[in-house]
Amino acid sequence: MRYILLTLALAGCVGAGDARPDPASDFATYCAACHGPSGRGDGAAGAELTPKPADLTGLAARNGGVFPTTRVMAYIWRGEGAAAHRAMPSFAPLLEGALVPYDGGDGIETPTPERLVALAEYLKGLQE
Repeated sequence: MRYILLTLALAGCVGAGDARPDPASDFATYCAACHGPSGRGDGAAGAELTPKPADLTGLAARNGGVFPTTRVMAYIWRGEGAAAHRAMPSFAPLLEGALVPYDGGDGIETPTPERLVALAEYLKGLQE
């Protein structure tokens, strides 16, 4: 019962213009075409790319079991042109809007675009 009341109270605090980020939608829009709907690097558009898109489900495994949050966010932030051989879309819309304090793993809370944080947390959830 407390959960229901808390949910209703929080819902009342969010106005019509205060929509929360939808990281699943952002992933589908910006990532899935190349990285695939499950993030395994098997998206239809990625089949033509060299090098092939990364398997995003193994980011933590390839980093000693720790999700490389700051590195992932920096890569997204740079977007297109991050490296001459990478074909990344522009993530500019993810960098607009509200900033939230976020510790990407270095112990320092930094004002970070809320949608970028939500997408990074979504990618953390894809780890195997």
